[in-house]
Amino acid sequence: MYPKNFEKLIAALETLPGVGNKTAQRYAFSLLDRNVENIDEMIESLQGIRHIRRCRTCGFLSDEDECLFCKDKTRSGKTIMVVAYPQDVVAIEKTGSYKGLYHVLNGLISSSKGIYPEDIGIDGLLKRITQETKEVIIATSPTMDGEMTALYLDKILKDKGVLVTRLAHGLPMGASLDYADELTLIKALDNRRKINDE
Repeated sequence: MYPKNFEKLIAALETLPGVGNKTAQRYAFSLLDRNVENIDEMIESLQGIRHIRRCRTCGFLSDEDECLFCKDKTRSGKTIMVVAYPQDVVAIEKTGSYKGLYHVLNGLISSSKGIYPEDIGIDGLLKRITQETKEVIIATSPTMDGEMTALYLDKILKDKGVLVTRLAHGLPMGASLDYADELTLIKALDNRRKINDE
């Protein structure tokens, strides 16, 4: 019905999460109404995605081998905060109250989805724990998979000689970290606790 290139655009937009056919068509028509300079900027930014990679140290996004957090010498190496996804790092950074390092797992353990400990960045985390490391803060979202991952991490970190804490549950169960407001995240960070208080 539409021209071939327009159909291809709709099909490409439909691959985005939460975008069905009608929304993809609406986005395509919106793009059609933009000026050439705006479209060129958008194309350039999409092509720039090819240069984005995972930081070799922590797993966050970077356009170099190491991300801006790992290169920042003012950040404390005594604390490593473990998060599931890069957007969780951004959510924590917006609070302005954490000055340690990060480790991005890029996933959560989920037996129902066939994701096991070896499928996410746990090995990289274990290699990063040194004598300087005093605390590992587990900041996975309070979902079933987030809790399973936190419990697994607590278990394998017990012999590493570090304090393992979990963000306090100022975050509602089932919520995603990147949707929480800054005040909730500040409170959760301030009230973090050990996973097992034995």
